[in-house]
Amino acid sequence: MTTLSLHTSATLWRELVRLGKPRVVALIVFCAWIGMLLASEGEIDIRTMLAAVIGIALVASGAAAANCLFEAERDAHMLRTHLRPLPRGTVSLQWAAMYALLLTLTGAVLLAVWVNTLTLYLTLGTFIAYAVVYTRWLKPASPQNIVIGGAAGAMPPVLGWAAMTGGVSAEAATLFLIIYAWTPPHFWALALYRMEDYRKVGLPMLPVTHGRDFTRLSIWLYSWILAATTLLPLALGFSSVVYLVAMLGLNGWFLRGAWQVYQQGSDELARRLFRISIAYLAYLFMALLLDHYLQRWI
Repeated sequence: MTTLSLHTSATLWRELVRLGKPRVVALIVFCAWIGMLLASEGEIDIRTMLAAVIGIALVASGAAAANCLFEAERDAHMLRTHLRPLPRGTVSLQWAAMYALLLTLTGAVLLAVWVNTLTLYLTLGTFIAYAVVYTRWLKPASPQNIVIGGAAGAMPPVLGWAAMTGGVSAEAATLFLIIYAWTPPHFWALALYRMEDYRKVGLPMLPVTHGRDFTRLSIWLYSWILAATTLLPLALGFSSVVYLVAMLGLNGWFLRGAWQVYQQGSDELARRLFRISIAYLAYLFMALLLDHYLQRWI
């Protein structure tokens, strides 16, 4: 193989990896891993956990690649997405389709053979909900796309829980509800400072259909729904004072950012809240995990 072909192959694989949205998948896998650790009682089954992490990551990457495939034409006209591999032409539609299929099938086989069928079905259901129902139907159809479609994005801890226990409990449902409540203010903050992108391609995101003021109010109100939802682990008795302290501090941080967006509404504040929301979710789940293990050790 010539030096040129080696370089071309390396470039193609790098672009294919980008197609799978690795930063988004990292957050998905993190939330699934937290679900696995919270579900594990006693000695952790490392083999099952590793297979589940890899399998979920592969299917999630396949879903992300399918999303890019379905939205290639729209992505080419948006500032936020025009440098993705398909709009730039660094990956063909055929390669993208094969890559998405390969990742999804490989992940599904791993989950079927090394984990359990419930996790397989839930993961594939999440794939369909995100890549097909949300991307192809909800997103271009309704300003409530994020609220309805957020169910797919809230599934990772449930997948992790199912992987380790073979079932879904009230605790897993609580983790789902936290992410589900977190999703609207997270994405509406993004939609605020990318509003012209969405308007340009005709997507009915909330700021486009209802205006900036209504979106800012919605972020503020949904942030309170999120704060209330984070009380559920305490109400159900599977967290204690460590989580309580962290949760109060994190909710204060998030609500302050949401209040600033509501009051002032600048793009910079919306961008800042979007970044805060990602850190908020990671820190909240880490606090829940720390609390869980401290209860076991003390």
